[in-house]
Amino acid sequence: MMPHIVAHSRQVCRVAVVLTDALNDRGIGLHRDLVRAAAMLHDITKTRSFESGEDHAETGGRLLTDLGWPEVGDIVRQHVHLDANGHPGPPTEVEIVNYADKRVMHDSIVSLEQRMDYILQRYGTTPMHRRRIQKLWQQTTTLEQKLFDGLPFEPAAVASRL
Repeated sequence: MMPHIVAHSRQVCRVAVVLTDALNDRGIGLHRDLVRAAAMLHDITKTRSFESGEDHAETGGRLLTDLGWPEVGDIVRQHVHLDANGHPGPPTEVEIVNYADKRVMHDSIVSLEQRMDYILQRYGTTPMHRRRIQKLWQQTTTLEQKLFDGLPFEPAAVASRL
């Protein structure tokens, strides 16, 4: 992995662990080590995807599953797009890593709006891509509300809790 991707992954892991710990303090029962592993490895095939054009979420998930870590692989596979949006019930490890990735731009923690604006500028090259990104933005906004419902801090306070 390129050094900047490692730095991004470390920061995503930090955000994911803060959220996991806060939710676990509320009795959710998330598997902290699973979240840590998936957050650190979520971009494991991103470097090679720059040349291959592959979907790094899919190939990263497959790689980790093939190496014997199917639970980590499944979370990595869903770190860009969740299989089930609006999943009822308490937050899951998949949702935590997916959301944490959306809050980290490069190696900085930013608001969801800042990150989505960046994604739209960088990847919204066609009307179809822009529509997909807008849908992702709406889904992630709903996820943010779910994650922070009942937590003693707001999304803007994540960075100060690291």
